[in-house]
Amino acid sequence: MAERSDRAPARWRRPLLRWLDGVEAGWGVPLLIACFVAIWTLYLVIAYAGGGLHPDTFEAWTLGRNFAWGYHKHPPLMGWVAASWTFVFPLSDWSLQLMAMVNAGLALFFVDLVARQFVTGHKRILVLLLLMLTPAYQFHAQRFNANAVLLATWPLATWCFLRAFETRSVFWAVAVGCTTALAMVGKYYSIFLVASFALAALAHPARRAYFTSASPWISAVTGFAVLSPHIYWLVTTGASTFTYALSHANGDAVSSLSDAKNFALGLIAAISVAAVTWVFIAGRRLKQFPADFAAMSPGLRLLFHVAIGTIALPVLTSLAMGTDLPSLWALQGLFLFVVLVVCGARYPVERFYTVNATVVVAGVALVAVLVAAPIHAIYRNIHGYEEGRNFYAQAAGELTRQWRELTGEPLGAVSGDDSLAFATAFYSPDHPHYARPFEHQYDWGRPRNTTLDRGWAALCFRGQDYCGRWMQLVSAQAGTFVRREFTVQASLWGRPGLTRDIVVLMVPPRADRAPPESAAQDFSASKRSPE
Repeated sequence: MAERSDRAPARWRRPLLRWLDGVEAGWGVPLLIACFVAIWTLYLVIAYAGGGLHPDTFEAWTLGRNFAWGYHKHPPLMGWVAASWTFVFPLSDWSLQLMAMVNAGLALFFVDLVARQFVTGHKRILVLLLLMLTPAYQFHAQRFNANAVLLATWPLATWCFLRAFETRSVFWAVAVGCTTALAMVGKYYSIFLVASFALAALAHPARRAYFTSASPWISAVTGFAVLSPHIYWLVTTGASTFTYALSHANGDAVSSLSDAKNFALGLIAAISVAAVTWVFIAGRRLKQFPADFAAMSPGLRLLFHVAIGTIALPVLTSLAMGTDLPSLWALQGLFLFVVLVVCGARYPVERFYTVNATVVVAGVALVAVLVAAPIHAIYRNIHGYEEGRNFYAQAAGELTRQWRELTGEPLGAVSGDDSLAFATAFYSPDHPHYARPFEHQYDWGRPRNTTLDRGWAALCFRGQDYCGRWMQLVSAQAGTFVRREFTVQASLWGRPGLTRDIVVLMVPPRADRAPPESAAQDFSASKRSPE
């Protein structure tokens, strides 16, 4: 049937076949990726209408507001990307949602650079279509954070490594050093990719030629040179990112075994739809897999060892050190297995199947945009999010209004509950700075007196006891303060949703510490009824 369809395709298939003809002409893959980015950005806009951005995205933007060679929790790449994006694009939900999907689109483009080393034509498209059936490039990508930023850096570094191993040229050796350093300043988890490159090269029959050339040593020197500003930052600031990373190493043998099992099961679940789709495509030809594996080209065998390393090394490390191991930390490496399966198949895959896979991917996307996204938005408007995303913009707007009413000045600094503080910095027209140093993000240290002197505010959701107790400590430190509560309501396309109470603490600038009558009343009330 597939052969007959390729010889005499149905009329509705012909535009898709012409598009597949454009793959080697250079426009087929960019068109697919552009459509992917556009439709899934639209999905995010609809699904999260009235819901605000994810706190991880706000955190990335907050970090990037102050350029540094490193930040407390994670290496700096996610902050650099967010800062660069918002330097050009406006501060809005759709803008950062587009940023997240452009990052996913770049990831798919770099995957195609890897795939084209081994296959041509519509098989390149098939690799991308299968990846689009995983949750990594839509739902994982929309939470733009240190994990999502690796979606693009890993395939880019892998492509450069394949080219460097094959050519051993200075250019590609330098490219490997630069791209692996880029992956490292994305997240230190990338050390497993770098180690996998080294182990794959050692396992390859051409290892002597590679390691006796200048290529690996040029890559190593280049990588350290590119990382040197970040390394200097680590040395001079106490390597707080390492401290944060090591905070995940608090398990025992039993919990590590459980994490390793869940890690493997999570990755299997993530790739399961793509795997089932490939089973339908391959059909009886799956019996050829052992022969295809034995006849794998040297380049694919190199890639195979990289893929195994990115799974085995984290598991072994987790078992040895008792570290956490969520499967979402490894989603950016799924492309390695899809490339291996599709490109390792030595039999021709009829275009009939690629067209069918395109229809499936397009159908999933359209159902997501037209059906799932509105349902998700309506459900969340009624039931809300655990992190309170429905209320971010409203809380930021009301706090800003009350602050200006109290002081007559723009709001300059904010903290409190992290998600609310990040969101207030983003949504408030004053765009105050997040006032809590990131090294004290989780120990609830009190703000410096100089911060209070310049004027400062904090927000908590009612019922957050830890945040309320912290506000009491700051109140005692500030002396003069205003504590208020207000209710915010979610809204979706003009329809009211659930409500939630917000507690705010405002410390006016020192020049304004003699509060007006209304503020004095608030001050007295807060003294009488502490939270």
